[in-house]
Amino acid sequence: MIFKVTRATRRDFSNRQEMAATSSMLAKCQVLYRHAVKLQVIRCRTFSDKGWFRSMFVPKMETRKDAHSNLLSKSETSDLYKMQFHNVKPECLQIYNNLEAEVQRKLHLDQDYPCEVVGSWNTWYGDQDQAVHLWRYTGGYPALTECLTKLNNNQDYLEFRKERSKMLISRRNQLLLEFSFWNEPTPRPGPNIYEMRSYRLKPGTMIEWGNHWARAIKYRQENNEAVGGFFSQIGDLYQVHHLWAYKDLQSREETRNSAWLKEGWDSSVFYTVPLIRSMESRIMIPTKGSPLQ
Repeated sequence: MIFKVTRATRRDFSNRQEMAATSSMLAKCQVLYRHAVKLQVIRCRTFSDKGWFRSMFVPKMETRKDAHSNLLSKSETSDLYKMQFHNVKPECLQIYNNLEAEVQRKLHLDQDYPCEVVGSWNTWYGDQDQAVHLWRYTGGYPALTECLTKLNNNQDYLEFRKERSKMLISRRNQLLLEFSFWNEPTPRPGPNIYEMRSYRLKPGTMIEWGNHWARAIKYRQENNEAVGGFFSQIGDLYQVHHLWAYKDLQSREETRNSAWLKEGWDSSVFYTVPLIRSMESRIMIPTKGSPLQ
């Protein structure tokens, strides 16, 4: 009996010690919590005061007074470009190319149409069985409207579109402007392969992109590889297309590697990569009637 009382007594004493320790720990936690809250309040007040104080001396950022299309495009011309992407049924690609070349030739011969094809290609690496066409409208949007009005009243063209629709899986287009610091895309002899590198930028970064590439383009002129640079106005927005010409894939590799040997190219890449959301490369072969060969 004495042994049982002794064990019960010890157990009770142990429980009291645990309760006392727990109470002490809770009290300490409450004290630490109150100090943490006070410290956070002080910090918030300090940062708020610093922000208010600092705002008195930091100049406000100037808002942009013009659209990036006006700041980055060539002011001396009013050319508008259209990029077409046609995904063709594989068995119809050659027939499509022949038909498209004939229509382009007729439009070039007709002086009533203020438009011309800059280049036509088939994608070699990228989306297969794809045709890409780059058109120039001399005179901007009024020229585009004039062309569309005349084509919609051209019976031969309407028949061509009807026949072409049987060969296509899908199609899309974009209206583009040309960067002021890029080369004017002009006809060139071949044979060449063409690479179109397409970049989807973060909204609001087009001017920053243009500022960096205005300096970077000089590193990519040595082999006359720069064909044209464009940015979208209608269609997929904040998209940039850079068009390059090379003798072959080996020449492309050597030309691109040589750019890294030039001081300043690495900085251009470093500052432009964070502006990109996604990018794509197409290797394209010019069609027989393309002015860019």
